[in-house]
Amino acid sequence: QVQLVESGGGLVQPGGSLRLSCAMSTHILDYYVIGWFRQAPGKEREGVAYRSASDGSTYYAESVKGRFTIGRNNAKNTVFLQMDSLKPEDTGVYYCAVTFESDFYNIQAYNTWGQGTQVTVSS
Repeated sequence: QVQLVESGGGLVQPGGSLRLSCAMSTHILDYYVIGWFRQAPGKEREGVAYRSASDGSTYYAESVKGRFTIGRNNAKNTVFLQMDSLKPEDTGVYYCAVTFESDFYNIQAYNTWGQGTQVTVSS
């Protein structure tokens, strides 16, 4: 069974950086689109970054473009989310998820999720 495990969350001041990791089975990295999502208190879950496993293409929400980077660490079988210039509005629980569907912007396309990791940006 596919399992995803996020790590790396924590408390950081505005302007700081965090690096989240999503550990997964090796074969998923070869066949799926991996997405990072976040959910702030009282808000719907939203996608922030996506990476295509087939060609490495990456896509970002406008709110994080230029500040977040999604990438793959082959040696550790993980997908990371490097978050720089963090803002208080980046606060939330961050999840990684995978899909094999082409409509990867659609959150309903993701059927495997990690447990989430809390990110808090506050002074």
